[in-house]
Amino acid sequence: MKTSAELRSCFNMTSGFLILSLLLIILHVMTVVTAQDGTKSEFDYSKTSGKGPAFWGTLKTEWATCGTGKLQSPVDLTVNGVVDVVPQLETVTRRYKPCTNTMLTNKGTSIELEWVDGGGIFIKGKEYNLTNTHWHSPSEHTLNGNRFDLELHAVHADDEQPQNFAVISILYKIGHSPDPFLAKLERNISAFIADESVKEIERGVLDPTDIGISGREFYRYQGSLTTPPCTERVVWTVEEQIKTVSADQVELLQEAVDDNSEMNARPLQQLNGRDVRLYVDHST
Repeated sequence: MKTSAELRSCFNMTSGFLILSLLLIILHVMTVVTAQDGTKSEFDYSKTSGKGPAFWGTLKTEWATCGTGKLQSPVDLTVNGVVDVVPQLETVTRRYKPCTNTMLTNKGTSIELEWVDGGGIFIKGKEYNLTNTHWHSPSEHTLNGNRFDLELHAVHADDEQPQNFAVISILYKIGHSPDPFLAKLERNISAFIADESVKEIERGVLDPTDIGISGREFYRYQGSLTTPPCTERVVWTVEEQIKTVSADQVELLQEAVDDNSEMNARPLQQLNGRDVRLYVDHST
């Protein structure tokens, strides 16, 4: 038979175990809720949240380049309507292939399609593999200060030097014809809106060639990623051809992300002496 002291000891141990278990359960629930809450993004596009573009460079040490970098993106591609037009001595060679493993993700700040083994592109003999495509509305790059309704970024990474990137950009204006590639994803994007706890959707087989990258006539300059950490080793290729997108498609992308990121375009950055060249094809 246990003494009173032994009983009190057992009771204290049991109580301590129950309290610890309860704390662990509460912590787990809080972690799940935070992970599913799209408002917990580490940065956003608000002017008043303290996490908007003006603050990106101070939010994390590794994001300092967002505030101090001299080769930042986006930029105005035709300042005062002037651009350096040159013959197409540079090309973008595409080597895309259908990808069986794609994941559509709601990042809170953008809708992103992640690719695995979807091929890539060659620029000046250097190979860059497609990693993701995502959308900004309104557009981030401008022509003579004018923004468009939407901009797609196809991000490619250098496998040998992972901090080097090549980004293909397509600008869109609202028109009668929706964007065919975005139309393939509309039902999935709508699922993010229907259930805010859903953050990832396996999309299955998609072909990057359906994005519609031509690589024939384009603006080219050296810049950075337009979101933290704002890495500056980026070759930008902005297609000259303006494509069309429907108003419903733009609204769908805006509604799916966080409230502070519905208009997810970073402000224009200074050129700081950089050249922007427009490569045109004179072969036809």
